[in-house]
Amino acid sequence: MNILLVCSAGMSTSILVEKMRAEAANRGLEATIDAIPESLLKEQTNVDVILIGPQVRYLESKIKSSVSVPVAVIDNMAYGLMKGDQVLDQALGLVQNA
Repeated sequence: MNILLVCSAGMSTSILVEKMRAEAANRGLEATIDAIPESLLKEQTNVDVILIGPQVRYLESKIKSSVSVPVAVIDNMAYGLMKGDQVLDQALGLVQNA
């Protein structure tokens, strides 16, 4: 599974990515999890789900209209507390319900 987090600059989101990677490894899940700024989104291929940082939630409709994969804003509380397990669950749930 390929999970992509979209943010403005990637600093705090990169911390969350590391926590998500660790949680995926703990669960034995094969997952590629990366964070990029919105400006690089058009260059991405082979993505299963896109999660948007709460600070750029205004991009949700624009991103949804430009991709054919599930897209959602990361839960505010999970993002603020850097809960990699919860954000991973959010991504998995989006893919399962797609």
